[in-house]
Amino acid sequence: MLRIEMVTIDCRDPRALAEWWARQLGGRVLEGFEGDDYVLVATEHGPRLGFQRVAEPTPGKNRVHLDVTAPDRDHEVERLLAEGALEVARHEVGGFTWVVLSDPEGNQFCVSQAH
Repeated sequence: MLRIEMVTIDCRDPRALAEWWARQLGGRVLEGFEGDDYVLVATEHGPRLGFQRVAEPTPGKNRVHLDVTAPDRDHEVERLLAEGALEVARHEVGGFTWVVLSDPEGNQFCVSQAH
């Protein structure tokens, strides 16, 4: 049986993006590998996040993205926007709503209301 251990995100500045995500998730940045070309973030709940330096960002929408949830989605969206995220879209399907944001390097992620 497989278990998700980590999700890795391509980026230009792994240390800076890891620190941004650690603040948002209440996690901590672990030591980098290969001179900060690969940096990990550990959180209390969920898989670790890896941030990997790439020369060119992936064009268009990222093919894999994070879905996060919060007891008060609107409050968290406002907090994330104040921290440098950008709003991309809002969606509703069958009564389920979520907000698509992008982190400071343009990686999209979704925020929904916890049930």
